[in-house]
Amino acid sequence: MTIKIYTDGSCIGNPGTGGWAAIILEGKIEKKICGSKNDTTNNQMELMATIKALENFVIKKKIIIFTDSKYVKDGITKWINNWKINNWKTASKKNVKNKDLWKKLDNLSSFHDVEWKWVKAHANNYYNNLVDELAKNKAKED
Repeated sequence: MTIKIYTDGSCIGNPGTGGWAAIILEGKIEKKICGSKNDTTNNQMELMATIKALENFVIKKKIIIFTDSKYVKDGITKWINNWKINNWKTASKKNVKNKDLWKKLDNLSSFHDVEWKWVKAHANNYYNNLVDELAKNKAKED
């Protein structure tokens, strides 16, 4: 069975107070997870949502992750291989931002069979809208 995961991150101010959320759909089971952090960025919260969702599984799984973050999707599917080859430097020779989070995400997504799908934010996608609301609410709580 393929597991579907919707993720999102939110930040009030950038940097500022942030929230992340994920909805994990495993058959008929729907699990919501979320958290918050002070002094963070939107990109860090987007990454944290995917990391925390993947950490739910200790046995290798087939997973589809739906994200509205091109930073996350392009980072993990396109940019990360060059970052690793170039000792975690960007094409412009700068240090990769959020390297620790990227390394965690890379390890987790390499362990599982993950397919990454980008979804348009604030469009007519029930789970993407719901995860967006959860992440925003967590950012406001702190």
